[in-house]
Amino acid sequence: MLNDNIRNLRKSKGISQEEMAVKLNVVRQTISKWEKGLSVPDSEMLIKIADLFEVSVSVLLGNEIPIEKEDKNEISEQLQRINEQLAIKNRRTKTILKIIIWVIVSSILLSIIPYILIVFGRIIFNSMR
Repeated sequence: MLNDNIRNLRKSKGISQEEMAVKLNVVRQTISKWEKGLSVPDSEMLIKIADLFEVSVSVLLGNEIPIEKEDKNEISEQLQRINEQLAIKNRRTKTILKIIIWVIVSSILLSIIPYILIVFGRIIFNSMR
């Protein structure tokens, strides 16, 4: 729903993904991911997008909500859920990156160890002569 709203609002304003990206200070691929539903903007970015399209965040999220205290809580809860989803995704990404770095470093170390042992072996052998 959010992805369709972003795409439809952008097209209705006659703005390209590149132009939108420049106005929001993000890369074009970010806009593409939002419109494809592969990621979602955080709460601050939702406000910037709503301002850009001159709509409320509730319209952007797909809800026509009258401004009442209970409804503000509902919007806050929706934004909180979105932020929690992003936090989970970011943690997963960081964990995957740590694993990749660990594998690369381990591979490098394992490939270097035999050469280090050979050098130390020669040093010890030469010192015993």
